[in-house]
Amino acid sequence: MTSTTVAAQITTLLQAEFTPDYLDVRDVSAGHAGHVGARPGGETHFEVAITSAKFAGMSRVQRHRAINHVLAELLAGPIHALQIDAQAG
Repeated sequence: MTSTTVAAQITTLLQAEFTPDYLDVRDVSAGHAGHVGARPGGETHFEVAITSAKFAGMSRVQRHRAINHVLAELLAGPIHALQIDAQAG
């Protein structure tokens, strides 16, 4: 997966796992330049908004854990911070 942007990798993984009705992945690294975990070139800080029927019956914490599980490899590597807005659709 290293040949694509981190945002594209996030999108691919979340689409495959959750078949979302809505998905928006934003690289907000520029707003964190100079902060801990920021790297030149960005791709460290992201915001994800996702709506999926697969989140039905899950608490907010369960939805976040499910997303973190799917993105575990990226969270251990290039992603420093991830803000999640996950809704059941």
